Amino acid sequence: MTKGYSGHNKTLFLTQFSILLAIEALVCFTPLGSLPAFGPIVMTLGMIPVIVTAILLGTGAGSAMGFFAGLFSFIVWTFMPPNPLTAFVFTPFYSVGELSGNFWSVVICFVPRILVGTVTGLCYSFFSFMFEQKGKMLPMAYMLSGFLGSMANTLLVMAGIFFCFGQPYAEAVGQAYNALLGLIGLTILTNGVPEAILGAIAAYAVCRPIQKTLR
Repeated sequence: MTKGYSGHNKTLFLTQFSILLAIEALVCFTPLGSLPAFGPIVMTLGMIPVIVTAILLGTGAGSAMGFFAGLFSFIVWTFMPPNPLTAFVFTPFYSVGELSGNFWSVVICFVPRILVGTVTGLCYSFFSFMFEQKGKMLPMAYMLSGFLGSMANTLLVMAGIFFCFGQPYAEAVGQAYNALLGLIGLTILTNGVPEAILGAIAAYAVCRPIQKTLR
């Protein structure tokens, strides 16, 4: 891991962060950032660079990468929304009929993604210390951190939709409001959990070899 950020280490940090930022832009702005999950459900890869950044470069860098992930998502949902009917949830500059976004759209778009980096970085610091102290397998530190970081995004986004846009969102997706909670639960199960598993695998498969090489 890069510590100190002076001289060679600072250059290495900036290089790593820039490469991961470029990958983040790639998965956000191109179809390469999506993988099929179950039926019409699609997994997004946008949180993987955030997770990797938090583990390799620290919690602060991971949170910064989460901000860029939120910014890129904000741009996508504003100018080229994947689903125009629900775009108002993520941007105040998009509306469908009487349904329009507001300040909470910005919160939902940015805060969960920033917290992916925060949660992943803090979890990695905690789990790596705990597993090393107890002599257990270090790979679990990577995988648990990646899983929890990704789930933080899914849970916070869906909670934000439910509490801030419950009725409008239900109308947009053609569901009764009293069925919205079930729909959100299904989305978490079929979309959020597969993304979190992918995040766990990527956290170990990408970060462990890089850390060993740097050391």
